[in-house]
Amino acid sequence: MQVAKRWTWVAVGVFVAGVWAACSDDGGTTKPVTAPVPTVSKTVPAEPTATTSKPWYDDYDPAHFAADVRRYARQAGINPQLLMAILYNESYKPHDPTFERQWAEVDSDPAFGIANMHKPAFDETKRGRPFAKRKWEELPDNPALAIQAAAWHLHDLARRLPADRADLYTTDELLALGYNAGGGNMRIFARGRKAGAQAQSYLDRLHGNWAKSAEALES
Repeated sequence: MQVAKRWTWVAVGVFVAGVWAACSDDGGTTKPVTAPVPTVSKTVPAEPTATTSKPWYDDYDPAHFAADVRRYARQAGINPQLLMAILYNESYKPHDPTFERQWAEVDSDPAFGIANMHKPAFDETKRGRPFAKRKWEELPDNPALAIQAAAWHLHDLARRLPADRADLYTTDELLALGYNAGGGNMRIFARGRKAGAQAQSYLDRLHGNWAKSAEALES
C-alpha cells in the first residue's frame, strides 16, 4: 500500500512539472520571474524530544520495564525475578502492536502484549482487580498493563498449587510451567509428573534468563 502511494505522488510530480514547462514555453518572449531566495535559518537544532524518540518496541528489552516489574510483582506478592525472567522468555517475537494485530488475524489463538497473554487468561485474571475495566485488546500498546496482568496471573497460579507436592520443581519453576502450559498441567507437575519436551524447553530458557533477570531488576 505504501509503495503504491509513493509511485502515485511521483506521477503527480512529473505531471505538474510537465504542465509548468508547457505553460512557460511562449517562444522566449516572457522574461523569467526571479524566485525569492529562501532565508536559511542558523538556529541550532533542538535536542531530541520524547515525540521524536523511537517507539519502545523498536529496541525492546524487558529491562526497560524493571520499575513496572518490581511494582506489580510486589503488589501481586510474587517473585519479581520470576516475572522478569518470564518477560525474557516471552520476548522471542516482535512486540510491534501492528505486527501483533496482523498476526492475530491468522492465528486462531493469539497472545497479546510483552507477556504474550491469551484473552481467556487476561479476562479471568482481571476480575476484581484494579484493571478490571481494561481490555485484552489494549495489551499490545500498553506494556505496563501487560506486566500488571502477568503478575496477577502468576499470583492466581500460586493459589492453585496443591499444598502437598513433590520436590521435583521449585515454586517459581512450577509457576513458570503454569504460565506456559496452564494451571491444570502445573498441578500435575507439582504432584511429581515430569514436564514434557515443550514445557521443559520453556523451563530451560527460564534458567538461562534467571541471572540476567536479576541484573535487569537492579537497573
